[in-house]
Amino acid sequence: MIEPLHYLTIAEAADRIRSGHLSPVTLVQACLDRIADLDPKLHAFITLTAEDALAQARTAQAEIAAGRYRGPLHGIPIAHKDIVCTRGLRTTAHSDQLRDWVPDADATVYTRLKDAGAIALGKLSLWEFAYGNPSESAAFPPARNPWNVDYSPGGSSSGSGAAVSAGLCFGATGTDTGGSIRHPASVCSIVGMKPTFGRVSVHGVLPLAASLDHVGPMTRTVRDNALMLQAMAGYDPKDAASANAPVPDYGASLAAGVKGMKLAVPRRFIASNPHDAECIWSFEEALRVLRDLGAETLDFDFPEIGLAADLGTRILLAEAHAYHRENLQHRPEKFDRSLRERLLAATAITDAELQEAQEIRAALVRKYTELFASGVDAIVSVGRESISDTMDVLMASPGARRGGCTRMYNLSGMPALVLPMGFGAHGLPLGLQIASDWFCEERIYRIAAAYEAASGWAARHPPI
Repeated sequence: MIEPLHYLTIAEAADRIRSGHLSPVTLVQACLDRIADLDPKLHAFITLTAEDALAQARTAQAEIAAGRYRGPLHGIPIAHKDIVCTRGLRTTAHSDQLRDWVPDADATVYTRLKDAGAIALGKLSLWEFAYGNPSESAAFPPARNPWNVDYSPGGSSSGSGAAVSAGLCFGATGTDTGGSIRHPASVCSIVGMKPTFGRVSVHGVLPLAASLDHVGPMTRTVRDNALMLQAMAGYDPKDAASANAPVPDYGASLAAGVKGMKLAVPRRFIASNPHDAECIWSFEEALRVLRDLGAETLDFDFPEIGLAADLGTRILLAEAHAYHRENLQHRPEKFDRSLRERLLAATAITDAELQEAQEIRAALVRKYTELFASGVDAIVSVGRESISDTMDVLMASPGARRGGCTRMYNLSGMPALVLPMGFGAHGLPLGLQIASDWFCEERIYRIAAAYEAASGWAARHPPI
């Protein structure tokens, strides 16, 4: 069967665009048609910029025809999580606080992707300020999972996960403070990268918790993810946390394989957290695939990993409450109830509890440093303990615990990626997580590309 245009990979579409066999205008129109057909069910977009996207596509087509090809993102339709600021276009954070707010400057990540030639289709749904909960009373309808619209597409980058998975766009930006790129990647069967803290600028991206916030790419394949990160990464003097570190060629070692690599598995942590049986079975199968490809797996653990979710929540809440304090005092009704209640819970956190969280965070970093110094190349684990929640369950349980599988890497600042690992109950996706040493995203991509090619899960698309 011939793959429909909307399910080409970025790499495939780029090859056709560069050779003149595919027009950016045709590609953008295919996405717009797909959005018109499916988004009334998925609610992935808050703001669609169809006319501007077509104008950008015509410009890209003319530039490429004139020999001014910018690279593999030139003419590729993407979209942005709606906390990425866009000059002249509203940025809502999925909140009544900012329903009609129009920034006067673009976020750095938006500018870098635009400079690489990517075409923005619009702004995507999320959980309110990246921490609320899907709700019928929220400012905009919550996004839904294209594998089954009765289920959640994960959060908080919910629209990004749904849009990429369903072929509404070829890639999307997401943000991750406790797992908000990786959760949607797990439950939507896509690839989501949380890069090293400071690797991608957060300038112009509305914060949740500044010491934990990351921006990263969400795509359908590992290679596409590397292509997006290549354009997004790099030092930004406008971002105080930006790392002035060289950016490697993320695609250079994608075909190198994993033979001889040492992959660590946090067995005790996994055993101590309830997982669906099918999730554990799929994870063990993923480990078998990696071993068959030549990797060595070994077990490790240290107790700080199991504390990361709860202690990370303390830090997150304290920093988020500080950012939103004025609106909580003067415009509390503009927050949906679930976010308002979460933010107010921060007032119960004591200075001693915050100090404890920061001390254990430092210990966690030391232990990971020692692990990588011992010769371990990466850590592999489950991306999420189960399939997605139903929307009904999620909306009825706004206080549900999250971040058990993911928040340790926000606390440490290490890079971590989730990619498809198969399917569980009701044919819903499961995810495999790969983390590595600081600024070693290319190592993660190498492992992920080998597993992706051997497993074949990336070829599966939602039945919608």
